[in-house]
Amino acid sequence: MDCEPETLQFLSQCFLHTLSPAPEPRRRAESSLLDASDRPEYGRAVLSLVSQPSVDEQIRIAAAVNFKNYLKSRWSPSAASSDDPSAVATPSPIPDSEKDLIRARIVPLMLSSSPKIQSQLSEALAIIGKHDFPKSWPALLPDLVSSLRNAAQTSHYATIKGILGTANSIFKKFRYQYKSNDLFLDLKYCLDIFAAPLLEIFLKTAALIDNTANAGGASVETLRPLFESQRLCCRIFYSLNFQELPEFFEDHMNEWMGEFRKYLTTSYPALENSGANGLALVDDLRAAVCENINLYMEKNEEEFKSYLNDFAFAVWTLLANVSQSSNRDQLAVTAIKFLTTVSTSVHHALFEREGVIPQVCQGIVIPNVRLRGEDEELFEMNYVEFIRRDMEGSDLDTRRRIACELLKGIATNYKQQVTELVSVQIQNLLSSFAANPVANWKDKDCAIYLVVSLATKKAGGTSVSTDLVDVQNFFISVIVPELQDVNGFPMLKAGALKFFTMFRNHIPKLVAVQLFPQLVRFLAVESNVVHSYAASCIEKLLLVKEEGGQARYNSADIAPILVDLMNNLFNVLKFPESEENQYIMKCIMRVLGAAEINAGIAGPCIDGLTSILNEVCRNPRNPVFNHYLFESVAILVKRGCEKDPALISAFEAKLFPSIQIILGNDVSEFFPYAFQLLAQLVELNRPPIPQSYMAIFEILLSPESWKRASNVPALVRLLRAFLQKAPHELNGEGRLSQVLGIFNKLLSSPSSYEQGFYVLNTVIENLEYGVIVPYVPHIWTALFTELQKRRTVRLIKSLLIFMSLFLVKHGSASLVDLMNAVQPNIFQGILVQFWIPNLKHITGATETKLTAVASTRLICESPSLLDAAAAEHWGKMLDSIVTLLSRPEQDRVEDEPEMPDIAENVGYTATFVRLFNAGKKEEDPLKDIKDPREFLVASLARLSALYPGRFPQVISQYLDKDNQTALLQLCSTYNCQIV
Repeated sequence: MDCEPETLQFLSQCFLHTLSPAPEPRRRAESSLLDASDRPEYGRAVLSLVSQPSVDEQIRIAAAVNFKNYLKSRWSPSAASSDDPSAVATPSPIPDSEKDLIRARIVPLMLSSSPKIQSQLSEALAIIGKHDFPKSWPALLPDLVSSLRNAAQTSHYATIKGILGTANSIFKKFRYQYKSNDLFLDLKYCLDIFAAPLLEIFLKTAALIDNTANAGGASVETLRPLFESQRLCCRIFYSLNFQELPEFFEDHMNEWMGEFRKYLTTSYPALENSGANGLALVDDLRAAVCENINLYMEKNEEEFKSYLNDFAFAVWTLLANVSQSSNRDQLAVTAIKFLTTVSTSVHHALFEREGVIPQVCQGIVIPNVRLRGEDEELFEMNYVEFIRRDMEGSDLDTRRRIACELLKGIATNYKQQVTELVSVQIQNLLSSFAANPVANWKDKDCAIYLVVSLATKKAGGTSVSTDLVDVQNFFISVIVPELQDVNGFPMLKAGALKFFTMFRNHIPKLVAVQLFPQLVRFLAVESNVVHSYAASCIEKLLLVKEEGGQARYNSADIAPILVDLMNNLFNVLKFPESEENQYIMKCIMRVLGAAEINAGIAGPCIDGLTSILNEVCRNPRNPVFNHYLFESVAILVKRGCEKDPALISAFEAKLFPSIQIILGNDVSEFFPYAFQLLAQLVELNRPPIPQSYMAIFEILLSPESWKRASNVPALVRLLRAFLQKAPHELNGEGRLSQVLGIFNKLLSSPSSYEQGFYVLNTVIENLEYGVIVPYVPHIWTALFTELQKRRTVRLIKSLLIFMSLFLVKHGSASLVDLMNAVQPNIFQGILVQFWIPNLKHITGATETKLTAVASTRLICESPSLLDAAAAEHWGKMLDSIVTLLSRPEQDRVEDEPEMPDIAENVGYTATFVRLFNAGKKEEDPLKDIKDPREFLVASLARLSALYPGRFPQVISQYLDKDNQTALLQLCSTYNCQIV
């Protein structure tokens, strides 16, 4: 590839320095490369450097990695754009001319490169393929097939592996994309070109494996490329067959299935006896085969049934010989998954044969459920991963869980047999433990795990049930002894705590409350898993509801242990590896939500929480922990101040320094949280609010604060709090103009206009009419301008709510006159085009009541609508009001989905996360009106009494028949007449 020698020399030096262990030259080189990446033909130059055999291999590998990342951020227009206002610069997309050159050169370069460079270029090629293949890169697949056939002639498996790896990457989209005409057209294109060559290379490689293995003298070196190639063929088979069974594969099923079965039943001593690496080659291929036959079992059962018996026997035999070593987990899991699929299919009779289910239990389930050394090591060394697998249900790809899924699958058709068998196994395991608890503690763990994992969850709830044991008896006899003593085998204690958590709804309150002190003691145990499970158990217990929805455990139940509980929870956060333990912080949040909060509890808790907050501000790492931390602060402030308003000043004294750290040190991840906490504190104060808040008010009104999109919802919440609590402060120093400037900015963006309406509505609700009147023309002009640009349902709904609020606050005459002052007769246009047809789209109890009452007042008070010439508008408006009030939301709302701007949703930015416990119940602006239906018919009755005989005719002419019936029914219900 032609490129200036000076450019190649510069890039070569930069990539060399990026490998330096010293930070300074590395940073300089990275900065230079970042600058260079904005220059024309940078990608071409880096690819040229990668192609230079004279350049050091490590430099070329670094260049290949950089090239891949360069394509990732710039190849597609969406990847090269960002809506993050804080981003330093937006990377420019690669020009089409350079793309053409890259597409032309990357395939031959990849195929001729060393394995490490080849893998990076293969990933880069897949990035291009994701966006361009096949429509913008029709030559790719024919080139790959041509290269594959050339390489096959010479058995050059380094090249073959590169081609198959690339094909595997670009075909993966067929596994996860939704069915569509475009997807099936792309799939047909790929099948037409690649299906036959794939079978050719698969059969050729299979013959080479057979010849090499049978000839003697086979080695890992000779067999490795062949097995790697076959595994890639199997993964491509999976992708091309995922959506539906293609005709080509159905026609050639014998060839594929014959080879698949061979790999499950043939041993390859040269690899299997050569150590872990050689065995992994065979296991990886067998696992890929198991995934393929499982796919056919799930999706092509009818076509596959003639092969099923052979494969079931092969997999069964294979599993009997798969050791418990962790490096064979993937094969064990995929093999058991296949048997699980068979067990729930119409061919489940395979398990009906005598002795099969006991063999499954004894030979597959129990050995795979028993704890292994690897499990114990994970428990000790990586508690987060252990809990993720064990407690959070992400262990579906572990031997323990998949073995239980197999039992569940068999129980689908043979429930009684499975239940009886497993119940006996559980009793045997418990008897073994009782005979020698120290030596056989894993048997008890296995028994508990079986009960927990085979429990079934009730649809739509948290309650679980099991037929294996009587839960309460099992809890008292098996679990409670483990909970009464915190010492002993930590994994067994964790299993007991998990059982308590899982079956919490079944444990009588009296029994559970007696164990609360023990749960508190478990929080002091050093094992990260154990104290995490104890915290999770307490947290989940506090969520248990009685049948009537009342919490089972209240503040009185936890009062005796509250001080020790909170002390232990905060102390746990000082243990190694648990400094940011999200289960502990979630428990703190839940306890603060349930406990009686007094000054004695509030003081130490706010001290502990702000200390942790100040610490995590230095390096925010765990977003889940941080969220629960802020939720804990919010609920402590909320519940503490509800009980004792005197605590507000104490909380302010503790929280203001922490909030100052967040704002002063630009801890942007925490900005939305900080603004929500400030809003909560402002709302808790009685006017006039302390002067200390006014400095924050000034920051809030600064345009700079609104630049980060992720801050906007929290800033709006804070601004509304100030508008409600300090409306008089808006009169001076042009602050109202600044607020309306913010409204203007929010209104102009499709992603924030609803937030703009929140601000505007709060202004209307809290400021005196005389204060806002000078600004109203500006407000209407902004709204009308926006309405001309986009007339989405959501925007119109927001406008209707605003107009309704204005009307109920200041009267229909003010609304009509002020709108018409901006543009003559515009009110009637808005009424006809937007208000009448869109009133039915309003949702939400408060919003429905507000718009219904405002609309009622409009037709009963506005002279322009009471004029006889406006009868049609009057009638159609009433029709919309009746629709709004008489029909359920799902029958009247046809909300349009709004297409987001692509540029606003690409790239990583800090996001807004709402604090549930800092939430504020929206105020009802019409507290005096209890029922909008009664308000409607009473208003109509009064109006019709003034104009007898006029309105029945209008109602008959303009109201839908169903609405006429509904209106008559409302009149009857509230004993009102329209005369």
